[in-house]
Amino acid sequence: MTSCNTVARHFHDPAGAITLDETARHRRRMAMTSDNGISFLLDLPEARLLRHGDGLVLDDGRVIEVIAAPEALLEVRGRDTEHLVQLAWQLGNRHLPAQVFADRILIRRDHVIADMLKGLGAHVAEIEAPFDPEGGAYGGHGHHYHHDEHGHGHHDHHHHDGHGHDHHHGHSHD
Repeated sequence: MTSCNTVARHFHDPAGAITLDETARHRRRMAMTSDNGISFLLDLPEARLLRHGDGLVLDDGRVIEVIAAPEALLEVRGRDTEHLVQLAWQLGNRHLPAQVFADRILIRRDHVIADMLKGLGAHVAEIEAPFDPEGGAYGGHGHHYHHDEHGHGHHDHHHHDGHGHDHHHGHSHD
């Protein structure tokens, strides 16, 4: 089977594309099939978040372009830049994956978080869009966290990269 152990940011004339949501783009080793039927083994040295526009370089020289699939997201907007930064801090304090723009923040759809943000004065809209969150401060290659999506007030972290952390770092998550 053809394999891929290199990811490129700059490439020309891809042989195909593979459309994946953010969760499916966090991989190290997995059998994959491109949207046009090219099968290959993704076999990277370490787990990473494949970014929209990355090229998966196959051992035969072909490149498969990664496309971020549209997902159920929340678009968060503040009253002004200062308010948006405050909202970003609240999301970061909860370790939520977020895609940050100058005028808005995208996060996974979660009614508990939406209610919290609305309570803080944010404008929150449900949208469908590709999701390409920031990589994070620890390693920069995209630690991957899932927020529980059911209606209680606490959250859990599930780490898929073998690195854990605790929550005894001098602040509250409430």
